[in-house]
Amino acid sequence: MEQFEYKTLFTDAKGVFGGKVDQGVFQNELNELGLQGWELVSTVAAAQSYGSTRWIISILKRKIR
Repeated sequence: MEQFEYKTLFTDAKGVFGGKVDQGVFQNELNELGLQGWELVSTVAAAQSYGSTRWIISILKRKIR
């Protein structure tokens, strides 16, 4: 049976009202994790007040060898 380990990546959505993510930095971080064997499973936005995004939460997995 395959076994996996999981990682949770929290990306700060900066700005007074949230919702601003540096796309280049976010993509580079995901690419770096991909090179380490991590696979992106899911990404969700966590809201703060008035529905603005505060965090981008990414769930990744990789096989345990």
